[in-house]
Amino acid sequence: MDPTLTPACAALRDLLAAMPGAAAEPASAPCATIFKVMGKMFAILTHGKVQAVSLKCDPHLAEILREQYAGVGHRYHLDRRHWISVSLDADVPAEEIKRLAAGSYALVVAGLTRKQRGELAG
Repeated sequence: MDPTLTPACAALRDLLAAMPGAAAEPASAPCATIFKVMGKMFAILTHGKVQAVSLKCDPHLAEILREQYAGVGHRYHLDRRHWISVSLDADVPAEEIKRLAAGSYALVVAGLTRKQRGELAG
């Protein structure tokens, strides 16, 4: 295990990697890992000094989450309408982060072609 990872960050990394068809690859930025399914990004885990995860999100839900939690924001390099950034050491409960991660994965899978979804299921 990476010594810089907090237990919460390590648990989230393991959860993201365990999703069907998920592939982890290093990002161009240090201390970040991109998670993809069928070549489409569904999460970016930042595991440096700041530990956070960027997730795909329904635009309406993203707005609500930003109002509800101080730990939910956005990253400048991602479309703020469709992506949120969740700080792992803020006020967002761990169960909510897991639910949002699963939702991000589901949004990306829903956007795959029928053939890709069949390959993923098979």
